[in-house]
Amino acid sequence: MASTPTILTATIFLFLFLLKSTISQPTTTTDCTGRWIHIRRLPTRFNLDLLFNCSQYPLFDNFCPYLPNHGLGHKTHPLSRSWFRTDPLMLELIFHRRMLEYSCLTADPNAANAVYLPYYAAIDALRYLYGPDVNASADHGLELFDFLQYDSPGIWARREGHDHFLVMARPSWDFSQPLRNDPPSWGTSFLQLPEFYNVTALTLEARAWPWQDHAVPYPTSFHPPSLAFLESWMRRVRRSRRSTFMLFAGGGGISATPNIRRSIRNECTSNVTQYLGAYVKLCEVVDCSNGVCEHDPIRYMKPMLQATFCLQPPGDTPTRRSTFDSLLAGCIPVFFEELSAKLQYTWHLPEEIYREFSVFIPKEEVVFKGLRIVEVLMGIPRTRVRRMREKVIELMPRVMYRRHGSSFNFRATKDAFDIAIEATLHRIKSRFEEEVAFE
Repeated sequence: MASTPTILTATIFLFLFLLKSTISQPTTTTDCTGRWIHIRRLPTRFNLDLLFNCSQYPLFDNFCPYLPNHGLGHKTHPLSRSWFRTDPLMLELIFHRRMLEYSCLTADPNAANAVYLPYYAAIDALRYLYGPDVNASADHGLELFDFLQYDSPGIWARREGHDHFLVMARPSWDFSQPLRNDPPSWGTSFLQLPEFYNVTALTLEARAWPWQDHAVPYPTSFHPPSLAFLESWMRRVRRSRRSTFMLFAGGGGISATPNIRRSIRNECTSNVTQYLGAYVKLCEVVDCSNGVCEHDPIRYMKPMLQATFCLQPPGDTPTRRSTFDSLLAGCIPVFFEELSAKLQYTWHLPEEIYREFSVFIPKEEVVFKGLRIVEVLMGIPRTRVRRMREKVIELMPRVMYRRHGSSFNFRATKDAFDIAIEATLHRIKSRFEEEVAFE
């Protein structure tokens, strides 16, 4: 296996080469009306140089192992073509690499409908969250803003940042500490800075009220390189035997304090029951305490493939990567808070279709009123369960990030990246039109 410095050096040189060659050759085969994007040239201290610090945050983690394959991480098996040990923090790197393949790039910022900032905000935030600048978290982003103001200032000034967007591979709460918190609390203040109020931020979990951030799917470990690999996986999911009725993959729930995870663990037993004419395990818990599942998809994907329902209780924040893992496994998600998904990923999973692919059970009913989850799920007719699973399979392409350099015919299938870009362009256009209307 190549050393970390070798991997990092190769990654940086390849990124620089791709960036130069890609934006100097705009497409001539795609209708780019309203879709032109300019990638802002930032000094490498705002992105690629940050990767060299991958082992410098002992209170966080050594994220060096997750950098190969442009942020997809190492393959789960040497012969694997679609499965990687992907860390969610790498979404910024994954997104940057995919942007270099975007079909409507322009070197002229004045011709662009949107400007992409390839700033690795979540990786840079580590020094404020876990590193030497923990007491200066209100400064996060100011250096970037200074650069945008003084290097080609006309790009920013043209629309005062309304046409700019970036990816932040953490929940928005991690960037929302009030500027004058004394003493400081968790997080940096990037999204609280007035300087960035107009910028669109794509985060793993968005706040409920500000307009500036919007949630995009967590990256899973599945990154197929072609349509054939995706369709092969979908066939496997369809024919998988569902021998477990409901499953919870996660940690927590062991304290005496009443909470939804504790209620799930108490309800889950090893009893076998009859469901849809077959004997199945009533409930299974895949213990993912202490992060043991984070980079080992085999540990939880196989049980999910064998389960009918996957329970998705909130944890430290409402959303979970496990939601997208379960969708890729054809396991019907069961939510206990609307902020866990329904009010988050509206671009990729529109609110109006949630009843078609998921179940909602208010956590208060379970924790404080004794409602049994299994009884609710057992009451769903088998025909509806089958329709829900088919809808889950239909949604798979929308919530996964295909591999960079994928086959040409696969690019006609919109994945999570494509949908995010399309919606971001629409959002920026609508925002600008609103500003013009009020002038």
